[in-house]
Amino acid sequence: MTTPLHRRLAHLKPLAERLAVPAQLALAALVLILAGLSLRHMAATFHFHAVLRDARALPVWRLALAFGFTAASYLLLTIYDVMALRAIGRPLPWRSAALASFTSYTLSHNLGFGIITGAAARLRVYGAKGLTTGDVARVTAIAGVTFWAGVLASAALALLVHHLPLVVSGRVLPLTAQHTTGAVLLVVLAVAALTGKRWHLPGPGGMARMTVVALADIGAACAALFVLLPDAAPALYAPLLLAYVLAIVVALVSHVPGGLGVFEATVVALCPQVPAGALLAALLVYRIVYYLVPLALALALLLRHEHARWKRPAGLALKAGETMITALAPRVIALVVFLGGGVLLLSGATPALPERMAAIRGVVPLPFVEASQIAASLVGTLLLILAPALYRRLDAAFLLTRALLLAGAVFSLAKGLDYEEALTLLAVAGVLQLARKGFWRRTALTTDVMSVNWVLAIVATITLVIVIGYFTQTFPAYRGSLWWKFAWSGDASRYMRASFATAVATGAFVVLALLRPSHHWALPDEAAVDVDAALLHATRSESMLALTGDKLFLAGPHSRSLLMYQVRGHSWIVMGDPVGEKADWPDLLWRLRERADANQGRVLLYQVTPDVLPIAIDMGLQLMKYGEEARVDLAHFSLDGPTARPLRHAMRRVEREGAEFAIVPAARVPAIMAELRAVSDEWLHAKGQREKSFSVGRFDEAYIARCDVAVVRREGVIVAFANLWKTAGREELSVDLMRHRAEVPYGCMDFLFTRLMLWGRQEGYSWFNLGLAPLSGIEARRLAPTWARAAGMLFRHGAAFYGFEGLRNYKEKFAPVWEPRFIASPGGIARGRALLDLQALIGDSRGAARLRGSQRRSAS
Repeated sequence: MTTPLHRRLAHLKPLAERLAVPAQLALAALVLILAGLSLRHMAATFHFHAVLRDARALPVWRLALAFGFTAASYLLLTIYDVMALRAIGRPLPWRSAALASFTSYTLSHNLGFGIITGAAARLRVYGAKGLTTGDVARVTAIAGVTFWAGVLASAALALLVHHLPLVVSGRVLPLTAQHTTGAVLLVVLAVAALTGKRWHLPGPGGMARMTVVALADIGAACAALFVLLPDAAPALYAPLLLAYVLAIVVALVSHVPGGLGVFEATVVALCPQVPAGALLAALLVYRIVYYLVPLALALALLLRHEHARWKRPAGLALKAGETMITALAPRVIALVVFLGGGVLLLSGATPALPERMAAIRGVVPLPFVEASQIAASLVGTLLLILAPALYRRLDAAFLLTRALLLAGAVFSLAKGLDYEEALTLLAVAGVLQLARKGFWRRTALTTDVMSVNWVLAIVATITLVIVIGYFTQTFPAYRGSLWWKFAWSGDASRYMRASFATAVATGAFVVLALLRPSHHWALPDEAAVDVDAALLHATRSESMLALTGDKLFLAGPHSRSLLMYQVRGHSWIVMGDPVGEKADWPDLLWRLRERADANQGRVLLYQVTPDVLPIAIDMGLQLMKYGEEARVDLAHFSLDGPTARPLRHAMRRVEREGAEFAIVPAARVPAIMAELRAVSDEWLHAKGQREKSFSVGRFDEAYIARCDVAVVRREGVIVAFANLWKTAGREELSVDLMRHRAEVPYGCMDFLFTRLMLWGRQEGYSWFNLGLAPLSGIEARRLAPTWARAAGMLFRHGAAFYGFEGLRNYKEKFAPVWEPRFIASPGGIARGRALLDLQALIGDSRGAARLRGSQRRSAS
């Protein structure tokens, strides 16, 4: 039934809702104003140093008792959550409830806004245990009711037990009013316990247990403050408890984090029985004991709890951040270091501030000030020089720049107390140190003769010379004009200028020497490369170049793939496609690219197929077509038909002259090695050539003995031969060395190739590789790149240098399939240097082996 009173209350409800927030804000503002006035009064009355002195004078046993009561209070607080979890039907082990409760209350005590901070901490712990947000909200609500029940019970008991009139800010509260208020609070508690079920709270029994626990908690917390009071009588505990409870309420209403200042001012105002100075000292220590120490412990427990949960995501985030810093920091730092060098030079060219010079006068000797001025300018100059080296990620640049930045900070202070400049240099040095992994390219500083020990020896020698000169000269009192004195007797001036010039020249020499690329390359462990096992998975005959003994290798997993390369100058040159499993190719090529980059090298991929092009593009290399390779499909090769007439004619002519074809297995090759050597030497002499390497084999007996050899005999004497390249799966057959005597039947090599192709078809091989025709198939149109037009012109008109077009025409008679081959290299000048290194590598048959041996010796 709706009464007029109910209708009026219903009309007032919207108004009450609108005024609720402004009223709370007004109340909080009022409390803050009153607390501020009280704090101002205390600050004018007491000296802070006196309060600190009283706090330091507290005996250790009182501190121990305070920590004991604090521990008891927080232990009782954990029972709040245990009872709340049972009340909502989601009980958890005490350990979990204790962690949630302790972290929640320490955060809310120190930060305020307990509904937010306390619930957030509980949600982190309970959420990991499977509780929902609604469950956590109910636990927080029940724990909050428990706390307020304890506050009301503590205030009621303090008012009932206290038998002296309370004095609040000079006003006396009558004893009757005091006891009445205490009784009213008890009645409120009883009504709340009886009606708790309506608000989804525990019943009377549960509320009673919660109130007892909360009462004990607040009593222990107040006792932690009470034992810090010197010579406090037990009778003072009741008024202190009342003041403590009311101070908690005022602090909560004010919403000041931790009630800082508000809590202390309220306790002092409501407890005039205790000397204010001693009470303030006790409150200061209490703030540390009850608030800050538990907060530190709670944060440590939270971090430990979150560690396992966030370990993997944090690790991934840190790794991503480190990768980003490693990639971007060197470029940014190079610019910052360049600007820093400019600032040092500008600072050296401008006068120092007089007041700062006056501050260091008498502390730093004048010669040191002058020397620091010069040294700071030298540091600035060297930083300008080192900035490009930092951009190139050189490890020596990192080490030298770090040392110069630290030295520059010292010189900046010594030359004029430029602390802003010094702090900036130190900050740059700190960022440089964080990005140290971004400078991976090896230099002479860390690998070659000009190591750190050599640098120290040079510096020590120069220092010794300067010191000897200082003591052997009749050195006058230092004056700046000595630098510019030119006279027959000006030994000191000449010595100073000579020392400075020596230092500059030596410093420049050392810096340039240390920034040189290292010649101690980071080579792989070749003992772990099983070349024969990888060749079992090869599908191209050129993979047999791995047997020539003039290459280095990178191995893929399980010996199913490898990459062959060689280093010439600063070019890391890869021969052909990687061998074996295609799935391993990207990793092999990227590993070589990273190793070359770490050694300030450049990568060039030579004679690669279209299968490698996507990887090369991903590696940032630029492509050039090198030529075309001729491959004969043996399944369709035949001597029938008009196109094969030249081959039939060559076959009949050579056979009429008594030539015979035979395949000598590798096991029988050593028996004919002397004959093969004689044919090879005669061919080299007749051609006026010497052995080449890398992209072709050379006549090395150990290498030749590993291959089957096709021979052409006339009257039982070998007149021509070719060693065979065969893939294990019979995908492809080819030859490497093709050599003959000067007196051979006309068409002998056509005969050799034709018989090899017929033999290969009979043995089940799919393809016969006739090798590369350099510069073939390159479009030399008007809009083509310059290199393509030059290659096309050389192909058509370069017969005086090499028979490019004739070589293609010769191979064309076998009706091959032409497949393009490419060179992938860096762009710009680096490409030209890499091509020159490639030419030198191919043309030096012994240099490659010597280079490999020296690399192994240096690595060991």
